[in-house]
Amino acid sequence: MNNLTIFGDIHANLPALEAVFKDMDEWELSQRYCLGDLVGYATFPNEVVNKIRALEIPTIMGNYDQGIGNSSDECGCAYKTDFEKVLGKRSINWTNRITSPENKEYLRELPSQFSLKLDGFRILLVHGSPRRINEYLYADRPESSLERIMDQTDADVLVCGHTHLPYHKILPSGRHVINAGSVGKPKDNDVRAGYIILETTENDLDVRFIRVPYDIEKAALAIESSDMPDEYAELLRHGTG
Repeated sequence: MNNLTIFGDIHANLPALEAVFKDMDEWELSQRYCLGDLVGYATFPNEVVNKIRALEIPTIMGNYDQGIGNSSDECGCAYKTDFEKVLGKRSINWTNRITSPENKEYLRELPSQFSLKLDGFRILLVHGSPRRINEYLYADRPESSLERIMDQTDADVLVCGHTHLPYHKILPSGRHVINAGSVGKPKDNDVRAGYIILETTENDLDVRFIRVPYDIEKAALAIESSDMPDEYAELLRHGTG
């Protein structure tokens, strides 16, 4: 049995990342890949980037990484209300101010995707979709649309992030579309940090969705003691993003 460990959407939540790494260590999971969005919304952007860099974890660029890496005031996020846009501007301005020049350089040099092989499966890792870094592939997207997206790749398995909502769909073609959820900003009403393990046994692909408790109050209180909007602390406490 071979496996890959995939995680992403950490969003500067160091307590969540540390808990996830501790869980991975206990399971002795060594082949780790990150789907990006290391920064934004919480208050430990440098600490998160430094940890990923120190562990030399292969990482692709998320839309928020792209924004901060280029010192932009746009993160490529699809905010639904004017109020969310105002909070988002405060978040990206704060993160731009705090993130070190060295870490910004690292973020803007991240690749856009990874192509991997796990036994006979060809796996493509992206942040949003193979087409756009900030395209949302939700679980309720029509299968015909997902099939067309997969037709544009050479992959049997597509693993994405960005929505912060984990799922696994097997398409009529037999190809897989998987969302790894979020380490640091889950939106599925489960407050725990999330990651996935891909395993192969006898030519079958198994996807294990792992959830890990972490010190939410440490992350939330750090937000409330900063200039980051307090609303992001409450979202962590409720698992609603």
